[in-house]
Amino acid sequence: MPETFLSARWENLIMANFEVPPSLLRPYLPKGVELDLYDNKALVSLVGFMFKNTSLFSIPIPFLGTFEEINLRFYVKRIEGAIIKRGVVFINETVPYTIVAWLANKLYKEHYIAIPTKNTIQTLNNTNSIHYEWKINNHWYHLEVETAKENDPMLPNSIEEFIFEHYYGYTKISPTKSQEYKVNHPRWLVNQVKNYTIDCDFRSMYGDDFSSLKNQQPHSVIVAQGSDVTVNWKRILF
Repeated sequence: MPETFLSARWENLIMANFEVPPSLLRPYLPKGVELDLYDNKALVSLVGFMFKNTSLFSIPIPFLGTFEEINLRFYVKRIEGAIIKRGVVFINETVPYTIVAWLANKLYKEHYIAIPTKNTIQTLNNTNSIHYEWKINNHWYHLEVETAKENDPMLPNSIEEFIFEHYYGYTKISPTKSQEYKVNHPRWLVNQVKNYTIDCDFRSMYGDDFSSLKNQQPHSVIVAQGSDVTVNWKRILF
């Protein structure tokens, strides 16, 4: 069996990060992992990014290999002796293609749905404009940023480092079983955010537990340039 299940390019990643009570996230925790806090704060991220040039087992996916993804995720860690594995748990992931959502749910045991999405990404003068939209309940919602054109390295101990340096995915298979998989990519460059707007029906997208985020100012909004990524085929059940 090949080591790499999925390869793709992730670009123009927007992360709008919101502080929530840790108690809100505990029911979603897979068994065997714990919350990973930033400055003693539990964060969830509304994420928008481009999924490009997708291949499964090195076989390109024609027509369906490039699309927008919108998701809501939070941050966890799994401690194995002296090793700390930092990862994410997804509340929900949204893509525009039903077959992509079905395949991800079947293979990953994740929580994908398929709804219409679109994007506008352009550079004007010294500013990048990144705009993601998704349609739910007959209304188009959006996540939009304007950033500096320059790409900068992440600073140690920064919010960018905390958010982007989580390389494992964890899935709650059942109350007693969890699954771990590994995502591989280099350390990303980031862009300074100048302006942002967020319009999201968190209740319809992610349930009553997250409805209060609609009227909450984010803790931070950050952007990464992205890179090629791979997802390991091997899954660890624990």
